[in-house]
Amino acid sequence: MSLAHPESPSAQWWQSAVIYQVYPRSFADGNGDGVGDLPGLLGKLPYIAALGVDGIWLTPFQPSPQVDQGYDVSDYCGVDPLFGSMADFDALLDQAHALGLKVLLDVVPNHCSSEHPLFQQALAAGPGSREREMFHFVEGRSSSLDSPSDLPPNNWQSVFGGRAWTRANPGSGTDTEWYLHLFSAGQPDWNWRNPAVGDYFENVLRFWFDKGVDGLRIDVAHGLFKADGLPDAPSAHAVVDGLRANPLVSDQEDVHEVYRRWRRLAEKYQPRRLLVGEVNLEPARAARYTRSDEMHQAFAFAFVKLGWDPGGVGGRGQQTGGRPEAARCGPHLGP
Repeated sequence: MSLAHPESPSAQWWQSAVIYQVYPRSFADGNGDGVGDLPGLLGKLPYIAALGVDGIWLTPFQPSPQVDQGYDVSDYCGVDPLFGSMADFDALLDQAHALGLKVLLDVVPNHCSSEHPLFQQALAAGPGSREREMFHFVEGRSSSLDSPSDLPPNNWQSVFGGRAWTRANPGSGTDTEWYLHLFSAGQPDWNWRNPAVGDYFENVLRFWFDKGVDGLRIDVAHGLFKADGLPDAPSAHAVVDGLRANPLVSDQEDVHEVYRRWRRLAEKYQPRRLLVGEVNLEPARAARYTRSDEMHQAFAFAFVKLGWDPGGVGGRGQQTGGRPEAARCGPHLGP
């Protein structure tokens, strides 16, 4: 990663950039239906450019049941009709670039919506199927001989409260598996130990990079891999504070190879695409995600807990690599 001064010829644009976050649903309503949308944002781009920022970061606008503000994605390569169409996005991207604005999108690789076609296929396919290997479907534990699989596979807790497991087919006498969701039950976690998941997301990245987006903000970037074997956590406390309460659900060494793969892909494009991780870890651990062959930047969560003290801001939470800033994708499984 370059440590060049922001004004030197070798510096990358992102090293001194200011990015404006846009939550499309509440930003600007283009059709008067009371919900913000992409046409509304398009009309406001000159205003955003006039602020002197370098780009925008769009939170998810892809198809979603909106269980978690769009972070439960049911189609990674589409536009939710709530916000407009793909033609609207293309117009937005063209206008942003014409105004000199970069465009960053959210990608959500830790989990998807329970309405995602691949998860629906997994539910229908049943235990032992290839479809279920895309997610974490596990046989439950039994409280007694008379109650098979009536308990979740381990003691992991959800960020949103309660256990992180839900029965795949409640009431079934033959399908007694549970599926993992570190967030809501409507957000099943992908099984990144299955290479097919990595291939699927490479196609997602290619789809948006081919369209010309300038980079990605990667949601829960330190998640993805869970401890091998899915053992019980040391305690059953709620998984809060960026998943830190349970060391078995994030920051596994395997995750770094994902970002090395994504970095190699990002550098095949001209201009090179930017990767920014939401890595809610202590600074020393988060910095490992911004090594020269991984992501370019990571959010500096240490600043969230700092008071308005110039000495504290200057002396804590530093990360590498400059100032942290704030066709279809993937084939369905064949026979």
